[in-house]
Amino acid sequence: MSLDPAALLLVAARIVPRLPAWLSAGLFAGAAELAALTGVAGVGQLRANIARAVPDASPRELRRLTRRGMRSYMRYYEESLRLPTVSEAQLGQRVRAVNDGWVRAERAAGRPVVVALGHLGNWDLAGAWATRFLAPVVTVAEHLEPEELFQSFLDFRRGLGMTIIPLERDGSTFRALLRETRSGVPLVPLLADRDLSRTNVDVALLGERARVAPGPATLAVATGATLAFVGIHYERLRGPRRQAAGSRWGIVITFGDPITPPDGASREETVTALTQAWVDELGEAVRAHPEDWHMLQPLFVGDLDPARLKPAGSVA
Repeated sequence: MSLDPAALLLVAARIVPRLPAWLSAGLFAGAAELAALTGVAGVGQLRANIARAVPDASPRELRRLTRRGMRSYMRYYEESLRLPTVSEAQLGQRVRAVNDGWVRAERAAGRPVVVALGHLGNWDLAGAWATRFLAPVVTVAEHLEPEELFQSFLDFRRGLGMTIIPLERDGSTFRALLRETRSGVPLVPLLADRDLSRTNVDVALLGERARVAPGPATLAVATGATLAFVGIHYERLRGPRRQAAGSRWGIVITFGDPITPPDGASREETVTALTQAWVDELGEAVRAHPEDWHMLQPLFVGDLDPARLKPAGSVA
């Protein structure tokens, strides 16, 4: 049995917005329980990844965290598919931003900001909120097959107000990011805790060797934009805020402080140092909220296919 979130998105996008919220939430929660119980593809890897964040967890605690992780993962999909029906007032109530003052100051000064993201919480909700309440969002989408699925995915995120650049292997993606970053004052959030390219950076994450994408640091170095890490986790909503949000769940977006490049380092050394800096913050965020880290793929070098274990590519 396998879980294909991309195919689920294509089918569910046509159905979920038409369902009552309580029903769609219940269906996705049920799917999460079934996935955790039957051990569909990805659940074992999720458990292994969470175990790195909570090394002292007993087998029972690890099963509980994995179950909660699958519920969080499926909640992300259900909420994201309903985003086109969420009002601006509801959107504002579903998000609580922490330490965003310096980001607003950078935007007021005419400077773009690049943020590195992990697969934490609900990054689509965060992007939709940021577009309306913080700054224009420019980001990258992984190319999916078939093409119909990929176009549906692009239309979905662009419908939320974000500028989406497809991830291509020919270098055109980075050139497009450069143009967008230099031509305005955007917020550029890039999911980077899973390497999708031939160029990658070796880092230490949760005490183990891992490989992540160099994109956020490389873009910040190339454009002079400020780089920071952003963590996202869920929180239960109660009382008047829950009623105003139209949801039992909201997210907390925590902006890290700007990461300072090292003095006197080469371009490649700077990219490596900046990347390790945001990965350190990612590790702290994952330890604090392991159930909201939606990492169902191999990330750590110890879990990677030996065919992928080539020397890390140049990031220059």
